[in-house]
Amino acid sequence: MATYAIGDVQGCFDELKDLLKKCSYSRKNDRLWFVGDLVNRGPKSLEVLRFVRDLGEGAVTVLGNHDLHLVTQHEGFERKRKDDTFGDVLEARDAKELVAWLRTRPMMHAEGAYAMVHAGLLPKWSIEKARRLAKEVEAALRGADYRDFLKNMYGSKPEQWSDSLAGWDRLRVIVNAMTRMRFCTRSGKMEFHAKSAKPPPGYLPWYETRPPKEAPIVFGHWSQLGLRLDPQATCLDSGCVWGGSLSALRLEDRALSQVGCARYQAPGGE
Repeated sequence: MATYAIGDVQGCFDELKDLLKKCSYSRKNDRLWFVGDLVNRGPKSLEVLRFVRDLGEGAVTVLGNHDLHLVTQHEGFERKRKDDTFGDVLEARDAKELVAWLRTRPMMHAEGAYAMVHAGLLPKWSIEKARRLAKEVEAALRGADYRDFLKNMYGSKPEQWSDSLAGWDRLRVIVNAMTRMRFCTRSGKMEFHAKSAKPPPGYLPWYETRPPKEAPIVFGHWSQLGLRLDPQATCLDSGCVWGGSLSALRLEDRALSQVGCARYQAPGGE
C-alpha cells in the first residue's frame, strides 16, 4: 500500500490519469492525497471532481482557494471571473451534489508522519492547534448556516492571528492562512499580493517561520515557487495548468513521479 500526495490538479484530468498510470497507482491498494485546487483554470474540472469524489475513503483532498471560489460562485456570492473554467461543474446535472461534497472537505489533514494543507500554516500554530482551528472552519462550512459564513469569508483583514479573535474575523484568518498565504512575518502578519518566490521586504516564505521540529508539511498553491522537495516543507505545485508538470510524491519513500502538462493558462497566475 502506498500514499501518493499530488499537487494542484486544477481541472487537468487527462494529466491526472497519466500521472496515476505512471505511478502504477492501484485503486484497490493505494491512497491519494490532494493538496487542494482540484478545479479551475484547466479544462476538465467536472471530471476531476467526479473522479476524486468517487474514490471515497481512498482519497483525501484539502480545500484550496479555487475550490472555495467554486463553492461561493455556486452559492451566488462570487461573480464569474474571466479566467474561470469550471462552468462545466456549475452546469452539470449533479452540480449541487458535487459542490456539497467539495464544501465538506477538510481544511487540512494530518496522518502518520505528515500534515497537508493547501497554502500554509502560521508560525505560532502547532500542527495540533492548526487541526483544531481547521475544524472550526469545517464546522462553519458543514453547518446549516454555511451560507452566512460564505457571505463573510472573503477579505484580507485581519492580517494576523490572535487567540482573542472571534466570529467571522477568526474564521477568515484561518481560511486565509490555509488557502491563500505565501509570505508572512515571524510574528505571523500575512502578505497576500506577492506570488513570486522572492519575499517582499520584511516578509519570509511562511515555511521559514515554522518551528523546526514540527511534522513535515505537504502543500501546494505556489506555482512560482514550484516543486520543493525539502522534507520539512514540500511544495507539490509544479505549475501543471501553466504548462509545467503534475507531480506526485510517494510519502513512504519520497519517490517522485511527474508528467508534463499542456499550457492551459499563461504563466504567472494563481
